[in-house]
Amino acid sequence: MRNLNEMTDEELALAYVEGNNKAFDLLLAHNEVKLFSYIMFVVHDEEVANDIFQETFVKAIVKLQNGAYSPNGKFGAWLMRIAHNVIIDGYRDQKHQRIVDQKNNNDLSGLKGDGVIDSYVERELVREQIMGDVKKLMMFLPANQREVVYMRYYQDMSFKEIAETTNVSINTSLGRMRYAILNLRRMAKEHHISLQLD
Repeated sequence: MRNLNEMTDEELALAYVEGNNKAFDLLLAHNEVKLFSYIMFVVHDEEVANDIFQETFVKAIVKLQNGAYSPNGKFGAWLMRIAHNVIIDGYRDQKHQRIVDQKNNNDLSGLKGDGVIDSYVERELVREQIMGDVKKLMMFLPANQREVVYMRYYQDMSFKEIAETTNVSINTSLGRMRYAILNLRRMAKEHHISLQLD
């Protein structure tokens, strides 16, 4: 048998199904940071995020043990889909969406201004600042729009992967992204934030 450390997540999932509990420990270690970051980004509450994270892994264990996982090279996306469903179930239970209060000092200037900046170090500092500012502005978006923007720009997922993860059509994912961009532009205009370098 191959060393567990050399196995892909899909192989580890199958090894766990066959009774190797250490395989599951490795699966958890490989995926916990990315999954918890995603959950935290959507719910904005560490206690709630911890609960969702735990429920996600409990559901994943049950699904694995019931043979409801087919190895297709996307174990991480499968976990995120479970987490997404747990989050949606939580929203349904609450019958409202969480929207974070507006914060000040949002600045999206220079989003496409790399050509204006000569120094690589300066460009990186500006890019980091912009990404931080975009994250702050995104907090005002409805959860489903914020989620699509996060998956697309912070996790480099395709719209097809986003649609599969969130159990919606590609057109719905694209629509959510469109509305997110429109909302970001509107908020930037309302707060006199420039979206481009002068």
